[in-house]
Amino acid sequence: MNLRPLALSLDLDDTLWPIWPAIERAELALDAFLREHAPRTAANFPIHRMRKLREQVAARHPEYAHDFSQQRKLSLLHALESSGDPGHHLEPAYEAFIASRNQVDFYPDVPEALARLSSRLPIAALTNGNADLARIGIDHHFQVFVSAREHGHAKPDAPIFHATCERLGRAPAEVLHIGDDPLLDVAGARRAGLRSCWINREKQRWPANLPRPDLEFATLADLADWLDHHVFAPENIATTETR
Repeated sequence: MNLRPLALSLDLDDTLWPIWPAIERAELALDAFLREHAPRTAANFPIHRMRKLREQVAARHPEYAHDFSQQRKLSLLHALESSGDPGHHLEPAYEAFIASRNQVDFYPDVPEALARLSSRLPIAALTNGNADLARIGIDHHFQVFVSAREHGHAKPDAPIFHATCERLGRAPAEVLHIGDDPLLDVAGARRAGLRSCWINREKQRWPANLPRPDLEFATLADLADWLDHHVFAPENIATTETR
């Protein structure tokens, strides 16, 4: 395959780590905070009801579809106010949630593979979520961070992919986007003119209604191996440089 990317765009949740274990721990941390500081809210909104409330808030506020943090804060504020607890608990309650949400468990191949990739090419983190690279401890691998919350558009919309390419200083065709979601990552990237790589850890079948990715691997390490062999091997670099 004639694919030689000059930069990478990398999804985070469910590509570098499984997101639901982190969310579940964060929900437990939030519940513990509320039990200590806002017990009426904790009683009225246990974890399952708080989760339902967030879904309702998201449905009522489509203008925040790109901003999970704002959805979470609106949910918390409603829960506190409707329970008669002080609103000043909002920010520390959210901090309890987000601090735990950023305690992630990487897929086993990721730390080494990410280091390999970042030593080869500039990488942008591109996410619809609210991961914090510095808190997680991987910000040194990334030259660019683009989030839906910051940009105002979410994947699979083309503007957020184009903004990522602009911040990398590369044309879309020069950027390889890597992610786990067939629609948000692969189809979104391809429609925006980027090359695409599907990280298919669960051995899922590709949806028949979507354009296929340029590359598909079970792990990020497999992608790093492929790039080393097909793109960065000395003979390939020499061939490219003499053209």
